[in-house]
Amino acid sequence: MSGTYTCTVGPSGAEPARAGVGRLAALAGPDAVPPPLLMLLGMVSTQVGAAIATQLFRTTSPGGTTALRLGFGALVLLAVARPALRLGWRTAGLVAAFGVAMAGMNLAFYTALQRVPLGIAVTIAFTGPLLVSVATSRRARDLGWVVLAGLGVALLAGLLDLGTLTGSGSGGGGGPDGTGRLDGTALLCCGLIALGWAGYVVLGKAVSTRLGGSRGLALGMAVGAVCVLPFGIAGSGTALFDPWTMTLGLGVALLSSVLPYSAEMAALRRMPARVFAVLLSLEPAIAALVGLALLHETLGWPQLLGIGCVVAASLGALTGRSGRTG
Repeated sequence: MSGTYTCTVGPSGAEPARAGVGRLAALAGPDAVPPPLLMLLGMVSTQVGAAIATQLFRTTSPGGTTALRLGFGALVLLAVARPALRLGWRTAGLVAAFGVAMAGMNLAFYTALQRVPLGIAVTIAFTGPLLVSVATSRRARDLGWVVLAGLGVALLAGLLDLGTLTGSGSGGGGGPDGTGRLDGTALLCCGLIALGWAGYVVLGKAVSTRLGGSRGLALGMAVGAVCVLPFGIAGSGTALFDPWTMTLGLGVALLSSVLPYSAEMAALRRMPARVFAVLLSLEPAIAALVGLALLHETLGWPQLLGIGCVVAASLGALTGRSGRTG
């Protein structure tokens, strides 16, 4: 799951982040690639990484998958950003809280992927940062976007079955049993992802302000890896250190953390925040397409309508805010 939503919610935190990813960006020569394409590549990379992560479930647990992703991601980002380790108590506390939020978000995400399609997990999770983006708004219009997003989540969870009303059935897909309804555990996991992502956004902005985006992310990811490592060892044992498992874990870290962060930060350097917000709002739809293409996950039309509702709510809320902040 990409971490650049922080920059959409708080564009002022983007400036320090740009310098730290310069080395990674220069290696790929991103200035030769149009910014919208960089954004799309970053989002596709994130979701492809998530799809590959499901293959790790054959040998390791969601805790093990999270530990590998955060561990390898932290090693790469620490090597690139080389953050100072002397932090004040308040800054250290923020970094620790940021890392805990990151660990919880990713652990819930990979647990959810065992039970629900990729597109549904990402879309419900997307409501977390969406709510953060409108939390301080006093506009009635933004309340409408929240209601629309809630309608989308209800459709995705199977809590609102429009097929029953029309007599056409729900169309299947979406839930663990193929009925389109998510069970309580799946709903809880998706809710925890949204909560963790919201915390990630708020804490990430605070950490970025104090340390710079890439340095704060590297340290937070390292804390998150340490936090989740006991879950990884308990759920996976020695399988966590199998060479093939570790290779896949490195691939997931690069695809889901390092490459998207580099690509999206390079894109943000050369595009208005409003355009960035519009493109970022497409991530749930991209997740659904990747799930269909790589994992053969089909969704019924109520679930597709639910994704459309959340995407529309995100477009409305984020473009409205970015239009006011520049």
